[in-house]
Amino acid sequence: MGKLENNKINKQRSLLNSAFELFTTKGVSKTSIAEISSKAGMAKGTFYLYFKDKFDIRNRLISHESSLLFSSAVAALDKELEKRSLNFTEKIIFLIDNIINALDSNQTLLNFISKNLSWGIFKEALTTNVADNDINFLDVYHQMINDDEVNLREPEIMLFLIVELISSTCYSAILYKEPADIETAKPFIYATVRNIIKEHTIVE
Repeated sequence: MGKLENNKINKQRSLLNSAFELFTTKGVSKTSIAEISSKAGMAKGTFYLYFKDKFDIRNRLISHESSLLFSSAVAALDKELEKRSLNFTEKIIFLIDNIINALDSNQTLLNFISKNLSWGIFKEALTTNVADNDINFLDVYHQMINDDEVNLREPEIMLFLIVELISSTCYSAILYKEPADIETAKPFIYATVRNIIKEHTIVE
């Protein structure tokens, strides 16, 4: 990679880091592009070389941060599979548990993702790589389905339901301990996920 390409990557990373800090302290609506650029040590015009507008950088932040969560969870699953075999449902539960624990330990990230998440943004986050080490989670998801030879009815709808369940439950249980803390809620979350998967599984 050349010096010019490295410089571009560093500038983009600096803008992303500055935006994340401002978004999580002031909120997206109260943060201006001028503030993001200034915090990153750049002219306002430089921002537009990398992002279309404030919502573009917000969406790409969600994409990148979500990818880091998924990458960590998938790496942990790969290590677990070296020790024991898991079926498709157990793999999904393992990934969810890992992600919930990560969000519980980083409530700033949970608050940012939950406040700004929509299915459209999340689907883009699943498929769009912002950094070189980001993963395409939809590819991983479909690979898991193929590896376990699971026949699912509307797998994307199933994933949507699980994501909505986890996002809303984590937001309430972790940040506000409502209707219970996350450890109390986990068994109920996982039982619901199992039922969602069961309802979408076609038994031949």
